[in-house]
Amino acid sequence: MTEIEQLMRPNILRLTPYSSARSEFKGEASVWLDANESPFNTPYNRYPDPLQSRIKEKIARIKGLSPDSVFLGAGSDEAIDLLFRVFCIPARDNAVAIEPTYGMYEVCANINDVEYRKVPLDEEFDFDPVDLLAVADDHTKLLFICSPNNPTGNTFDASKIKYLLDNFRGILVIDEAYIDFSSQDSFLKRLPDYPRLVILQTFSKAWGSAGVRLGMAFASSGIIEVFNKVKYPYNINALTQEYALEILEKEECVKEWVDVLLRERLKLETLLQEFPFVTKVYPSDANFLLVRTRDAAALYNYLQDKGIIVRNRNKITLCSGCLRITVGNAEENRILVEALAIYGK
Repeated sequence: MTEIEQLMRPNILRLTPYSSARSEFKGEASVWLDANESPFNTPYNRYPDPLQSRIKEKIARIKGLSPDSVFLGAGSDEAIDLLFRVFCIPARDNAVAIEPTYGMYEVCANINDVEYRKVPLDEEFDFDPVDLLAVADDHTKLLFICSPNNPTGNTFDASKIKYLLDNFRGILVIDEAYIDFSSQDSFLKRLPDYPRLVILQTFSKAWGSAGVRLGMAFASSGIIEVFNKVKYPYNINALTQEYALEILEKEECVKEWVDVLLRERLKLETLLQEFPFVTKVYPSDANFLLVRTRDAAALYNYLQDKGIIVRNRNKITLCSGCLRITVGNAEENRILVEALAIYGK
């Protein structure tokens, strides 16, 4: 039994996956009479590719990986949920994560009846890897690190993450949803060296495609193979697959979008610091800014009344008084700053 198999739930190891019509056949066909589909309304009468092979090939070329290291899900949330379903025995195993961080880790843990152990960041929104390992035990199957982190916006030192990779015996999950906006390199290049590493990325942020709900997970072929066994057969619909093939041809355009947002982030950070009711704008490697204010609730309500929606993080650990503000385009940011100028008078 491999190291990865030892970490998996026994029932998942024994699982015989559902065999769909499209997964059983490889090659070209002219007549499809196997899946009880309608012969009308081509091409949407046919079930989509259950493994999204063409999309994975394109992603693999862009990321410098093998296609069998790529998993596609309905947002990164599907991959997060699969991690719990594949590796964690309900009411026995546990997962460890920093706090504050992306809330879906805890939600998925609770849905799957898995204990979720939080390790608070320090006042600088940083962590000591030794502290994370100290709360882990023989039943800790997953450890989540979101970097750049949400809602704090900071990227964690690569040496600290490497320490976890070298010393944690479970599955280390690095959520890189915002990595395109960071000056730090992705951990994708280290994937071949760490068979227990899973990296999450998404089309929702830099690729401007939150509405299509498409997330990526990168891992060893062994982990991806099990994900494909456990996921629902046709988890990515035909329309989303068509869109993904189109947007993946716009890589240079996406890089331009990122450059624009980085310039707007710097401009917005500078302007926000000038308001007397803003006490701190935290450095960010993401497409948002965490802003500490004198009265977050009042400011949030004011902006809401103006039709400007930001995220109130006032009740989150270490984020008292904070709003999380997404960096918009130049016009959206102008409207925000003008509204804040009126509020400050």
